[in-house]
Parts: sequence; structure tokens; C-alpha cells
Amino acid sequence: MLTLRRGTVVDAGPGDAPEQRVAVDVDGARRPAVADVALVGACAVGDDVVVNTAAADLALGSGGFDIVHVNLTRGLGGAGADGAHVMKLNYTSLQHAVHPVEGEELRVPLDRPAGVFGLHGQLAPIAWAFGQSRPSAKLGYVQTAGGALPGSHSRVVRDLRSRGLLAGHITAGPAVGGGAEAITTIGAIHHAIADRGWDAVVCGPGPGILGSASALGHGGMTALDSAHAAAALGCRVLVCARMSSTDERRRHRGLSHHTVTVLALLLARVTVAAPAGEATQLGGLSPELHEVREVEVDLDGYVASGLPARSMGRDDPLFFAAALACGTALADTLPA
Repeated sequence: MLTLRRGTVVDAGPGDAPEQRVAVDVDGARRPAVADVALVGACAVGDDVVVNTAAADLALGSGGFDIVHVNLTRGLGGAGADGAHVMKLNYTSLQHAVHPVEGEELRVPLDRPAGVFGLHGQLAPIAWAFGQSRPSAKLGYVQTAGGALPGSHSRVVRDLRSRGLLAGHITAGPAVGGGAEAITTIGAIHHAIADRGWDAVVCGPGPGILGSASALGHGGMTALDSAHAAAALGCRVLVCARMSSTDERRRHRGLSHHTVTVLALLLARVTVAAPAGEATQLGGLSPELHEVREVEVDLDGYVASGLPARSMGRDDPLFFAAALACGTALADTLPA
């Protein structure tokens, strides 16, 4: 069952942002919470709300706050999107109608590069490196399952959009609340390139990866589906290697088992970029199956940009260097 508690809003941040930070008094305890404004509306001090406390109660790394499930004071008069009839989060209490981007026409092959990543922290360095190499090219982000589903939850996306490093943001499948909605990841990629004319796309989950310390039970596996979707449309696929020099978990040190598993299961040939001097970390990959490309990266320039430069609370130069390599290689794949 849902872990729901009733409380009163005792502090509320600005309600004009996609995601509002609030504090809720629940049984005498002050608890931080977030409200997805597009779904449940904005909150004000004194509002009677119901919050989902599951993540914070379990002390999950992706938690630390509750989620406003419904605002009983001012959130019961929503009318939905005018004329929309396709449901997202369908058959749940959060189902709502959207206007999907998918059209009737299928145009293949797309012959554009598509980057695929498995951890949201890779998005910023990919986009920054792409922009440094091809500042006039349009790179768009397709948010998939595997992490946070609300598109409003990523401050990084808002920052990248404001800097002009992302041309747009499409939430695909169960992900919701981006600049546009797609029913499927393959539909989002097709729309981004065929209809919007983006020069390249990058696909991956939102913040807060799902994980169970198993080979297949983690959000990074969505990279497999995204890579297959992009390849089926005729895109040139680049998989961002998850690498680490400081992760204490052996399975993520060097080349993460997340990337190894995805590459082993792929049914299509892809390119994997490595920062200069680190290609040996990918030495176990079969050259008959995938191409390894070594790329010079500007790690100091990225750190100076002010974009996030810590992964899961720690310094990890190799993590960011690998993502920068993917962004540079993605840009290099474009026609001159």
C-alpha cells in the first residue's frame, strides 16, 4: 500500500517553479517535501495536504523528502490538459491526460547520433562537452524510466536549458512533465530528430537511479532499451560508459558492471568513448561487437563551468571524464 500521511504546510517556497519545495507538519514533526506543481498544483502555508512518506521513511539515498500526493485545500479543481485524451501514469491515482508528440508518419533511417546514458549525473558533462565541440548544434534530452519520473525534478535540466546546452526536454514512457510528452522512448527519439530537427539526442533516466545491487535490477538497464530504440531508427548510437576512480563499491570501480552488462546484451553495434589514456579500462570489450573511441576531454574546463562536478557526493574525476568523452564523441559524429 502507499505510505500516505496527512499534514499541514508550514513553509512553502516559490510556487511558480516546476517543482516546489515545502515543509509539512506531520503528527508534530516538520518534514521536507516537494510538490510537482504541474500535477498537484502549488502549495501555500496552511494548506491541508496528503504526502507520500515512503522514501524518507526508508532513508533511501534518493529520498530525504516526502512527495505531496494531493493538496486537499486547493488541489481538487484541476481540469487537465484541454483536448488531451492519452493517459500517462494510467490506472494509477496520478493518471492524467497529455498530448503525445508521436505522429502517424514514420521516417527512417534518421542517420543522426544518439547518446545513451544510465545515470542522470552523466547528462551535464555530456551536454557541456557536446556544446563545446559544436556550439551551434541542437542537442535534446529524452528522459526515460530508471530514475525519477517527474521531469520537474531535475535542476540540472533547467540549468542546461537556461545555458542553451539543451534544445529541449521530452519525457518518454512513464516519465512525465517535460517540455513535451511521448508515449514511448522510440517515439520521442523519432519526434526529436524527424519533426523538431534536433541534430542529436541523448537518452537516459532522471535523478535518483533505481538499484538492487544485482546484474539486471537497476535503472541503468534502461540504456539497453534506449540504445535498441535509437539503432532501430537508424541512429548512430554512442553509449556513455559509467566509470569511476573513487567508488568504494568494487562493481562500479573502473568500468561499472552497469555498462558492461548493457554492452554484453546489446543486439546492435555501438560506439563507446573513453577519455584519453583510459581506453584500457574498456579492453574487455570485443572489437567485433563495439567500437571503442579514445577522446581528449577538458575536465578542468567542465569543473570551472559551475555545473555539477561531484557524483553521489564524492569527487570522481574519471566518472565525469568518461561522460565528457561521450559528449565530445557525440558531437564529432555530426557532419562537418
